[in-house]
Amino acid sequence: MKHTSLFNYKALNEDELKSFKENGFLVIKSILTKEGLNQMQTESMAAWAREKESFDPTKSWLQNSLLVNIHHQAPTVRNYYFEGPLVDIASQVIGPNIKGATSQLTFKMRGNTKPFGWHQDNGYGELEPYNAITTLTALDDTDRDNGCLWLIPGSHKQGQIKVNQDEEQKKTQSEIIVEADDSLAVPMEMQAGDVLIFNCWMLHKSDGNYSTDRDRRILFLRYADADAVEVYNDRKPRLGRLVKGATRFTEVSEFEANI
Repeated sequence: MKHTSLFNYKALNEDELKSFKENGFLVIKSILTKEGLNQMQTESMAAWAREKESFDPTKSWLQNSLLVNIHHQAPTVRNYYFEGPLVDIASQVIGPNIKGATSQLTFKMRGNTKPFGWHQDNGYGELEPYNAITTLTALDDTDRDNGCLWLIPGSHKQGQIKVNQDEEQKKTQSEIIVEADDSLAVPMEMQAGDVLIFNCWMLHKSDGNYSTDRDRRILFLRYADADAVEVYNDRKPRLGRLVKGATRFTEVSEFEANI
């Protein structure tokens, strides 16, 4: 079902697909309508207020800034995640069989000046095949002042960077930071309602939010091949809602099928 009052549906053209393959990222303007943006902001903030406290400098970036499985609490996010324009866009990049792999809020509220260093999203949960994409939908205008994302165009071509995390680091949700050349970085400044998509191997980071009067709220959705497995978990299938096509894994086809 299409929700045209909330989301703007489109297909990537050949130039956009070529740019994504070459550079590893793409910004799509105004993927949310004004109504869709307002509803997503309202529902997301209600969920955030229920579960998150104010910024605590003693906690990790992940503890301060992430709220997982937001689609369980926000109907507009759920519709966007399962039936929105990103599903067809993901199928253009990944292939015909798609599942949702991650849904979370990534909020850097005013006062949260902690940076998040260079990393690959596939470093936080290595999925194979290596064609998953991250999508970051801006719920606020985001720029250098309030902690926009920075990435290195073309860095996805170096492939998976192997990282090691011990059990204590996993337990405390410590960041996984890799080395990168800051001089190659490009800021991803967006307007509220835009979306940035990038390859699972893209190197990216963000600085702190130094604005005194603006938050930087992002909806993070990750899509993967419907048969993607977790390399770090004995190659078990990554569970996520099947949003397009088919899968060989019964546990995936049944996961959140009735949510």
